[in-house]
Amino acid sequence: MNIDKIYKILQEQFSLYPAPVVDLIEIQTKDPFKILVTTMLSARTKDKTTSEVAHRLFETINKPEDFDTFTLGEIEKLIFPVGFFHNKAKYLKALPIALKKFNNKVPDEIDDLIKLPGVGRKTANLVRAVAFKKPAICVDVHVHRISNRLGYIKTKIPFETEMVLRSKLPSKYWLNFNSYLVAFGQNHCTPRNPKCSNCKIYDECERVGVKTKYCR
Repeated sequence: MNIDKIYKILQEQFSLYPAPVVDLIEIQTKDPFKILVTTMLSARTKDKTTSEVAHRLFETINKPEDFDTFTLGEIEKLIFPVGFFHNKAKYLKALPIALKKFNNKVPDEIDDLIKLPGVGRKTANLVRAVAFKKPAICVDVHVHRISNRLGYIKTKIPFETEMVLRSKLPSKYWLNFNSYLVAFGQNHCTPRNPKCSNCKIYDECERVGVKTKYCR
C-alpha cells in the first residue's frame, strides 16, 4: 500500500468537498477558542447542524467569560439541537473557570486540553492540529473506519487507532489526516454504500469489510 499516493489523492479530493465544520471555523475566525467550542459542539452532531449552531452562538459568545453572562438554561437554548446539548451546555458553562488556569487562553498541549470540561483525546488532538498547526492525530469515526477499511491498520477502537497511526503514519501527514478523511468519509467513503466503483484510491484500498456489491 502506497500511503504517499493515497494521501496525495485525498488531498486533491478534499478541495472538491465542503470543508468540515471545524476547518471552516478556523478559516473564518483563526480563533482557538471558537475552534475549541465548535469542536465540542460537533461531537455526535452533523456538520450542518454544528455550523448553524456555532454561527448563532458566536453572535453573542466571543470569549470564554461571555458564557458567565448566560444561565445554563440559556446556553442549552443557544446550542440546541446539537447532540447531547444538556451535557455540552454544562461543559461550556464551566469552560471560563477551567481556562483561568491557562491565563484565559486555550492550551495547545494534549495533556492540558484534556483537563478542560468535556474535552477528550479526539477533541484535544483536533484542536491542537487545527487551531495551533501542531502535530496531532485526531481519530474520529471516519479516521477509524477508513484507516481500517483501507487495510492500512487493523484496530478495534479509536484509541488503539490513534496509537498505531502515531507509530506508522509519517508525521508530515498528521496535521491534515483527519480533515482529509472526514471529508472523504462524509462524501465518498461512507459507512454504508461507499462509492467504491468510482473511487480514486480503489487500487490502493483493500476494502476490508466492504460488501462485494460495492466493488468493481
